[in-house]
Amino acid sequence: LEQMELEVREIPPQSRGMYSSRMRSYKQEMGKLEADFKRSRIAYSDEVRNELLGDDGNSSENQRAHLLDNTERLERSSRRLEAGYQIAVET
Repeated sequence: LEQMELEVREIPPQSRGMYSSRMRSYKQEMGKLEADFKRSRIAYSDEVRNELLGDDGNSSENQRAHLLDNTERLERSSRRLEAGYQIAVET
């Protein structure tokens, strides 16, 4: 665009107006495309981040539920080990 703009400046004044208006429209379109690209890149990076991290919005609630489940499982296993140890001691 910069090169085109420089060339438009060198065009004779009678046809410069038409090309100047085209350059303005090209610049506006380029600005819109850059903004769309930034938005899509940000949205895509958020999607990838959420997919990689498993972030579905309820991550703290899910982590809490998993922690409680694992704690209960650990307590049951500990009780079974203690019962097995008591049986071994009695034997």
